[in-house]
Amino acid sequence: MEGTRLQKVGRLIQKELGEILQREGASIVPGKMLTVTQVRVSPDLSIARVYISIFPSNDSDKSIELIKNHTKFLRGELGKRVRHQLRVIPELSFFIDDSLDYIERIDNLLKE
Repeated sequence: MEGTRLQKVGRLIQKELGEILQREGASIVPGKMLTVTQVRVSPDLSIARVYISIFPSNDSDKSIELIKNHTKFLRGELGKRVRHQLRVIPELSFFIDDSLDYIERIDNLLKE
């Protein structure tokens, strides 16, 4: 169970990374819409697991690799935005959030 502080830090990182990816996402992953769906922060605030939904979802593995290649840039931009709220900017680990694809697959199965 996450504590209140971890949840607040996670929401802050989610909000700021979402804005950064909205502004810079087209240059990182052209032709894709990126959404930060969830951020889970480790108890010591050193690692943040960022879950990203990618639309359209074809070649999402390739897209997540492009995002991982820009981790240093994204962490730097995040640091500029949250430097007054957080003492240490956590290391970012990016993962694909395929829950929307899963929901769509189940929905299609139920319609049959």
